[in-house]
Amino acid sequence: MKTILIVDDHAILRKGLIQLLEGDFQDYIFLEASNGIEALSVLRKEKVDLALLDIAMPKMNGIELLKQLEIHNISTPSIILSMQEEDQYALRVFKAGASGFLSKNSAPEILIKAIRKVLSGRKYISENVADILADNVNKKDVKNILDHLSNREIQVLQLIANGLIVSEIAKEIGLSVNTISTYRSRILKKLSLKNNAAIIKFAIDHNLG
Repeated sequence: MKTILIVDDHAILRKGLIQLLEGDFQDYIFLEASNGIEALSVLRKEKVDLALLDIAMPKMNGIELLKQLEIHNISTPSIILSMQEEDQYALRVFKAGASGFLSKNSAPEILIKAIRKVLSGRKYISENVADILADNVNKKDVKNILDHLSNREIQVLQLIANGLIVSEIAKEIGLSVNTISTYRSRILKKLSLKNNAAIIKFAIDHNLG
């Protein structure tokens, strides 16, 4: 059975999320934890397909939990939820290993979209978060990257970092699939990367998502 773990110190919020999601994710069972310590215990025992993590919890918060997951080699994809605006935590949560980040003020359909994207093996990066990451690029890093990549290659890199596949990128910017595949190959070669996962990591490390 496929499983989603909801981690929040407010029971009403956990129950509300389950009620919101169970209609769209009828094939999933929902587990609950009230803090990071409980969540870590669950994740070490159970196979969980996705964890929704509150960023601010007693005993162990969402970011601390992400660090513990890395220490224990637990690869469960996670979406961080926060009452704070995205610009305060976006960089930290993605560097800590989150697969997505959403404000709790987001519309329900945005949360459902993010969950579907992360469950498909991709990252969810909203337009607002993408702008935040771009605004925080180190100028020296930007210059070094621009020295190696064309403007179109940088655009393709950023779209890959946002979780788009080649056919989606082709549709997004109005070019053929073969052309986008060529740009992707050039990016991999110029940056000495092996695959899309490496491109995503590179983009996050350099705040280019």
